[in-house]
Amino acid sequence: MRINANTPEEYINQLPEERKLPFIKLREVIKENLPKGITEKIDYGMITYVINAEEPIMFMGIANQKQYIALYHMGIYVFPKVLNWFTESYHKYTSQKLNMGKGCIRFTNVKDIPYELIAMLCKQITIEEFLEVVRKYKKR
Repeated sequence: MRINANTPEEYINQLPEERKLPFIKLREVIKENLPKGITEKIDYGMITYVINAEEPIMFMGIANQKQYIALYHMGIYVFPKVLNWFTESYHKYTSQKLNMGKGCIRFTNVKDIPYELIAMLCKQITIEEFLEVVRKYKKR
């Protein structure tokens, strides 16, 4: 379910009514807890949070999908310690079963999103740590 929007506000205005408030809250939690130096924009058909390095690099993203709200976190994908911390902590913050791919967390029950855990996830990796890994991958 791709939403065509030029701004985060346009994106949110096109969400189904039952997803607007949880999505807005998720967006606020992310924006309040991300490291300084990250910019919000629309890219890949979703709201993204990018590091403005030599070229914009996606750090996180949130999207409305047909069956769920998706949270994309590139740090979970490339830092095993963050993935382990997140998967071990998840059940402490929600009764919802963890549904995720490599870097995507799917919230099928929008009434039970673990906002406190997402706030902590935003702080698990510094921009410098993330860029160091990105540079290593680019050299390969």
